[in-house]
Amino acid sequence: MDSRKGHTVMNVGADGVAIITIINPPVNSLSFDVLKSLKESFDQAVQRDDVKAIVVTGAKGKFSGGFDISAFGGVQEAKERPKPGWISIEIITDTIEAAKKPSVAAIDGLALGGGLEVAMACNARLSTATAQLGLPELQLGIIPGFGGTQRLPRLVGLTKALEMMLTSKSVKGKEAFNLGLVDGLVSPDELVNTARQWALDILNRQRPWIASLYKTAKLEPLGEAKEILKFARAQAQKQAPNLKHPLVCIDVIEAGIVSGPRAGLWKEAEAFDGLVQSDTCKSLVHVFFAQRGTTKVPGVTDCGLVPRQVKKVAILGGGLMGSGIATALVLSNYSVILKEVNQKFLDAGINRIKANLQSRVKKGKLTQERFEKSFSLVKGSLDYESFRDVDMVIEAVIENVSLKQQIFADLEKYCPPHCILGSNTSTIDLNLIGEKTKSQDRIIGAHFFSPAHVMPLLEIVRTKQTSPQVIVDLLDISKKIKKTPVVVGNCTGFAVNRMFFPYTQAALLLVERGADVYQIDKAVTKFGMPMGPLRLADLVGFGVAVATGSQFVQNFPERTYKSMLIPLLQEDKRAGEATRKGFYLYDDRRKASPDPELKKFIEKARSISGVSVDPKLVKLQEKDIIEMIFFPVVNEACRVLDEGIAVKAADLDISALMGMGFPAYRGGIIFWADSLGSKYIYSRLEKWSELYGPFFKPCAYMAARAAKGIPLGAPVEQAKSRM
Repeated sequence: MDSRKGHTVMNVGADGVAIITIINPPVNSLSFDVLKSLKESFDQAVQRDDVKAIVVTGAKGKFSGGFDISAFGGVQEAKERPKPGWISIEIITDTIEAAKKPSVAAIDGLALGGGLEVAMACNARLSTATAQLGLPELQLGIIPGFGGTQRLPRLVGLTKALEMMLTSKSVKGKEAFNLGLVDGLVSPDELVNTARQWALDILNRQRPWIASLYKTAKLEPLGEAKEILKFARAQAQKQAPNLKHPLVCIDVIEAGIVSGPRAGLWKEAEAFDGLVQSDTCKSLVHVFFAQRGTTKVPGVTDCGLVPRQVKKVAILGGGLMGSGIATALVLSNYSVILKEVNQKFLDAGINRIKANLQSRVKKGKLTQERFEKSFSLVKGSLDYESFRDVDMVIEAVIENVSLKQQIFADLEKYCPPHCILGSNTSTIDLNLIGEKTKSQDRIIGAHFFSPAHVMPLLEIVRTKQTSPQVIVDLLDISKKIKKTPVVVGNCTGFAVNRMFFPYTQAALLLVERGADVYQIDKAVTKFGMPMGPLRLADLVGFGVAVATGSQFVQNFPERTYKSMLIPLLQEDKRAGEATRKGFYLYDDRRKASPDPELKKFIEKARSISGVSVDPKLVKLQEKDIIEMIFFPVVNEACRVLDEGIAVKAADLDISALMGMGFPAYRGGIIFWADSLGSKYIYSRLEKWSELYGPFFKPCAYMAARAAKGIPLGAPVEQAKSRM
């Protein structure tokens, strides 16, 4: 077989045991070639007289990471679409599980998705204590499709099987053994030899020879099983009301319990086939690849540069952001110097870091020993003397241009010449910040999102002068602190805040013209956002909202919406959640409820702006609310692409998901927009701009693509070839 494609290799030992090894680096994924080859190896092993028993394993210490996700595109476009049941019934059930010779899976490293499903079809499973076993398919908008919905409940019981599938959480070998998912734990060196002996023991009837599909001991009685499934359904609907595939998964499991496992397999095969074609699956597969693609930056990561070692990082400012960034760094073993202007602020900053770490101990995410080690890596400072040997500095002080300029001038004097000079600014132009230095090539934006030790995104902002080496260094740090990096160009608001500045402004425009505050937020959360734009303004605080908003008004005056509503609320000592009142009222537990007094502020804002209530906006449908809030965001995202601020549309999708909580099952802001079509979005914006002014005016990039019916996210070359 072609060794470049994934395949399996069979070696028969003197003991008569055939070792079938899955080979498809890096994680031995199950491509169609691998699956065909696995079937051929099994058929051969069964036919050969010198083979008594079979062991299935994976090359280089990894059993199998599951079905090859890159094959999904082919399946969705029907280029390579096997008939339902070809894998789960013909190969997994009728070839592997029904083989006339016993088989044992020898699991090390990973047995995820299809990998675990192949292992469950063997007559026994042996694993190392640290191997990872799980069925994470629901993360991709599908269900286990190689028999997992039928075999897992029969091996570990219904409750645990539902938990593993619906949460996509894997278990380590040790827990898998306690659950009955694997039959024995073995050290990596002994794994294959023990599995050989185990297979021969099954053959000689010294161990049970059973098919997982027909085990019933772990299954609850039918009445009890139905109650468990009913509860799981209610939970799934509550946690993910917009998603159908968790409910499909529960239905398929139930079919196997009620009508028998063979009927369950057929139902699974049909359901899997349908879900692979769904928008949810297409969106989540797009996100899977988009997230892995953010680290590829043309002209930077393809030049053979090696990241330099960064050991010591200084952080200026111990507020919420500074302490959060420090927490993220010490958790990954970086030494941190935290600088503040006085002892009181410094103590407060250090205490914040301590509290962040302690909350992880409470949640069981950090041992006491790791807590002490991490906390010992933080040192406080009130001057720049200790900055003489730092490898990187991250400035996280308030958004004040002259203050930041002064800091960077000082940093240039005290830090070594190789030191990376980073800023955590969220909106201010980096060229402005570094204006008074001679070190423009070392200046880079390291924009974390709050809380910095929790939020997964890191915006890496480069100016025209930033050296590729510094970008490569920061990409390496982001990997070590487990953040998803997105490299963007320098402009007001960079990618995330710039794309989303129209989010709140659109809501304010609608409210001033008659739409209901609470209805807007309700529609947006129903769409899948963690909270609506006005609830978000309360959370962030009006001070921050006005400061960042004014940056956009200053830089993009022709297309911003200037509402008087927030300034009027501020005059009444309302600043959002922190003062217990903003657009909502907040109780002691910060639970939000509508405020009947809000009406008078809205009326006052209307009279100042000179706008009147539009009856059409008073009775807005949910669909219209979503479009009027998000299409301006899409419009701004198009400008970000057009100006080359983002390298590719997929980077903006990941930025929206991880920076703003845009729902992953919609694929990201541009991917979602393209599911509706550039022509449609353009025509809606054009109409609203005639009715409500230039805030909605579609940009030239969108107009050009809509005219030719080209997707907004298509690469420039592709778009040109269509013109």
